[in-house]
Amino acid sequence: MRFAALVAWVLSGIAGFYLLVVWLANGGLKEQATKVTRFPAVVVVGHPLLAVAGLGTWIMYLTTTRVVYAWSAFGTLVAVALLGFVMLTRWLVGRGGRHARGAEQAFPAVAVMVHGVVAVATFILVLLTALAISKA
Repeated sequence: MRFAALVAWVLSGIAGFYLLVVWLANGGLKEQATKVTRFPAVVVVGHPLLAVAGLGTWIMYLTTTRVVYAWSAFGTLVAVALLGFVMLTRWLVGRGGRHARGAEQAFPAVAVMVHGVVAVATFILVLLTALAISKA
């Protein structure tokens, strides 16, 4: 299960990186200065940075099998998930409403869904792994 979590985390990262590239290619950083975007810069930057930090912590768990690293990775993943949920809700609200449309409107819905589904799977696998090793 712990290696399935690693694979899911990497796949989620690949999908997330694709979304970041799409956002940047459609003027993501330029849109931030004009208040057109619905995504605050701290969320857009914090989400992937925390995800990479959490992945690094998860790799530390895999190499050392220390429970503290598994729970630290999960704690980081909670913050990543909250930031991701903020972006998802803002993307959904802005997508069909009268709101100004920023670079995130170019996101393919399928890519957003794939990233979200794999991220939820990662969250569950990391939690289950941390719970299982805590009982052992």
